[in-house]
Amino acid sequence: MMKPLLILALSLPSPALPQTPVASPQAPGDHVHTAPAKPGDVLSCPMHPEVRSAQAGKCPKCGMALVAPKPETAPPAITGPKLTLADLERMALGQNPIVGQAQALVDAASGRTQQAGLWPNPSFGANGEHVSKVTGGGAIGGFVEQRFITSGKLGLDRKIAQQDQAQSVQMQSAQRQRLLNAVRTLYYQALGDQRLLDVRRELVVLATRAVAVSRELANVGQADRPDLLAAETEAERIELELVSAQNAQQRTWRQMAALVNQPQLKPAPLEGDLESVPQLDAEQALDTIYRDSPELRAAEVAVRRSEFSVRRAEVDRVPDIFVRGGLRNNREFGEVGPFGPTRRRGLEGIFDVSVQIPIFNRNQGGVKAAKAEATHARLAVDHARLSLQARLAAEYKDYQDSRIAVERYKTRILPKARQAYDLYLSNFRAMAGAYPQALIAQRNLFQLQDSYIAALVNTWHRAVQIEGLLLGSGLEMSTSPAATSPSRDEP
Repeated sequence: MMKPLLILALSLPSPALPQTPVASPQAPGDHVHTAPAKPGDVLSCPMHPEVRSAQAGKCPKCGMALVAPKPETAPPAITGPKLTLADLERMALGQNPIVGQAQALVDAASGRTQQAGLWPNPSFGANGEHVSKVTGGGAIGGFVEQRFITSGKLGLDRKIAQQDQAQSVQMQSAQRQRLLNAVRTLYYQALGDQRLLDVRRELVVLATRAVAVSRELANVGQADRPDLLAAETEAERIELELVSAQNAQQRTWRQMAALVNQPQLKPAPLEGDLESVPQLDAEQALDTIYRDSPELRAAEVAVRRSEFSVRRAEVDRVPDIFVRGGLRNNREFGEVGPFGPTRRRGLEGIFDVSVQIPIFNRNQGGVKAAKAEATHARLAVDHARLSLQARLAAEYKDYQDSRIAVERYKTRILPKARQAYDLYLSNFRAMAGAYPQALIAQRNLFQLQDSYIAALVNTWHRAVQIEGLLLGSGLEMSTSPAATSPSRDEP
């Protein structure tokens, strides 16, 4: 009995993919009457839609009453102005706090660069010696003290800070690219969700038609209860798949709203072609990554920083000079005559000059550590290159798999599935097909369409990662090494 049902359900044309909640099917066994025909309606047979008449009557092929066409309803489609990828990227760069955080780290590094290399401030003070009545008041005066940094240590400190600032700039570039990668990943996911909803809505309409026709057939005794239950069960399953797709779309847009920092952002039509997948070449992609990768640039900056650190450690053994000078009023008597003291000493100049003698501590350990760190930094550049190459190999493999799958689905698998669908439809109309074959053909076609959309989305995701310099789309904010490293203690 299910065969006539599938003939009709599959023979009806595909709907135009609107979007209203599909009405729940009535309980099995309910007697459904067709709405009366209006003047001017063209009546047709539910079983054989090619049988059409302007007059009420019965189908000459199966005897079913001719009925008026029913308007199709489906969930309302998302309307409104279309958003482009550029719109979403602009929102994210303007609103996501990660951009301001990265800029703040650059500004902090700039401040440390400004601070590094500044001369230490001079010290002013007062001193006194032998201040007592016995000595006539002793000596009281003032002095100024200055530490003189030798061997270009301040210049090297500033150069090291400049390299730290350059690393912060590379980290800022990496964070900006990660943000763009995240926006692009969600954008293509939203395009895929939008496309998948269209497929699921079309399938819901077909399943709903099948349920309605099965009831019509039950009314005229051409379908029994198992046929009706099978149609209703299939419709329920398909409606659940539609609900799942709608929930997935809502999830994607909530993530997008958080990413662009606009909580009020709601699902909107997107402008873009999901099927125009990019054609990437592995060698060219690797050259681009080597040229533009902030990770690699930061590693190279670390090498320059380590070279300045070695030079700084080597000159650290050269002692700085401490100079102190001043004036004091010495009230002690300098001359003693036959009748007692005759003259006070008066104003005197004082000075001290001191240096540390590098006998025991010549910063031997500091030089050794700096050279080891420089070796580590140079090797880190090679490691970064190898890591990028390995990560690209994995990403490009996934990209190739998805791109080949897209091409195979588009040019071979889906056309054959549609051809099989059309052949079964012709067989049904000629009363020469079996219900299980029809059900398999219908499910297979829509499942393949789901897989095709998934392959398209995955191809774009892999392309975004490759074109996004393999930086991923995570937005955890890392801290500049200079911000957390201990400062050099002044001797």
